[in-house]
Amino acid sequence: MKLLYGTGNPAKLEAMKRRLAPLGIELLGLRDLQRELADMGDREVRMPQIEEDGSTPLENAVKKATAYYEAFGIPVFSCDSGLYIDNIPEEKQPGVHVRTVNGKYLNDDEMLAHYIGLAKQYGDLRARYRNAICLVMDAEHIYEAMEESMASEPFLITTVPHCSIRKKGFPLDSISLDIKTGKYYYDLSADELDRVAVEDGFLKFFENVLQDYRQ
Repeated sequence: MKLLYGTGNPAKLEAMKRRLAPLGIELLGLRDLQRELADMGDREVRMPQIEEDGSTPLENAVKKATAYYEAFGIPVFSCDSGLYIDNIPEEKQPGVHVRTVNGKYLNDDEMLAHYIGLAKQYGDLRARYRNAICLVMDAEHIYEAMEESMASEPFLITTVPHCSIRKKGFPLDSISLDIKTGKYYYDLSADELDRVAVEDGFLKFFENVLQDYRQ
């Protein structure tokens, strides 16, 4: 089975490919689709502009998946995440607005400074990502979930950034520590990173969907 994964992030695409490989699912990312369409002669491939203004990760995942299905007419899924931190006031909880604080969209440096500031104020922050998924197979088969099994393992946001690595677009990874190993996310092996990046709940979701869809 071939599915479009509604993401332009190559790291997310590769991690999901590895996790879903046992199910025989072939994944395309948005960039892959653009290349395929261009090779077929469609030189003006336009991606839908999607405003991720939902109040939960699931609302955003549904918006993205349905928009991509309407645009391309092929089976597609999208995911979304929210960051939730233990023991901080509700008004400071990021949720789906990980990069937006007081209405301002933060660049990498501003985002790093904001979360380091929270860690200095409250001590190392125990956090996790709550994840959601929506899969549109066709107009009659739409599957969505935001289960506890899809949440990331808890991790720590610390005040001391990684000493040598900084990846554009992923500033929080430079201050995120895996609790099991004590390693920065940047120092995790591919297998370790897959463990925190693509949770077992996603695999179970696809197993259940395939069983239902093929019946």
